[in-house]
Amino acid sequence: MSNAQATTGQDVVDVLTADHHEIETIFVELESRQGSAEHRRRLADVMIAELVRHAVAEEMYVYPTARRALPDGDQLAEHEIAEHAVAERTLKELEPLDPSDARFEPLISHLTKSIRHHVKEEEAELFPRLRAAVAHEELVELADRVQAAKGHLPTRPHPGAPDHPPANRLLNPGAGLVDRIRDALSGRPTTRAELHDQQG
Repeated sequence: MSNAQATTGQDVVDVLTADHHEIETIFVELESRQGSAEHRRRLADVMIAELVRHAVAEEMYVYPTARRALPDGDQLAEHEIAEHAVAERTLKELEPLDPSDARFEPLISHLTKSIRHHVKEEEAELFPRLRAAVAHEELVELADRVQAAKGHLPTRPHPGAPDHPPANRLLNPGAGLVDRIRDALSGRPTTRAELHDQQG
């Protein structure tokens, strides 16, 4: 987040909701089945990177806040982390597939359905409750942390990694670095801007 955005009071819910909208845009494009196989594969790469970064940011910053601030925060966080783990396994299956593979479209369909369900739950329940229970200043600070962290978070699924501290992949800064090196060497786009630059 830029300093200008931070001073407008954008909070972590705003940031994560914007991520949800970006991911939904990618889902809609993938579901249209338009474009070359290469474009669809690269778009799937961007989707995977966006979903992994988003999930890791939530696990690092949002769910610990929910655990502390909400009476049923532990239960909510565990539910969300379990949904992330299921999605990450699907992402791992999707990661190596060419769009011509018979499994590609069913995996996209399964993923979009489960992520939309997850997003609906978060936006209807978790996010409003966080805004009601946590000081606005803290939510703005969390937004800053999430935005800063996105530069070094993992961009590839690591479903075999533990989901909880202390053995948690989120606390291993090397995972994101290794992913970024692999992305750079392979030319894999991890944002829509990178995808656009590669096409231009």
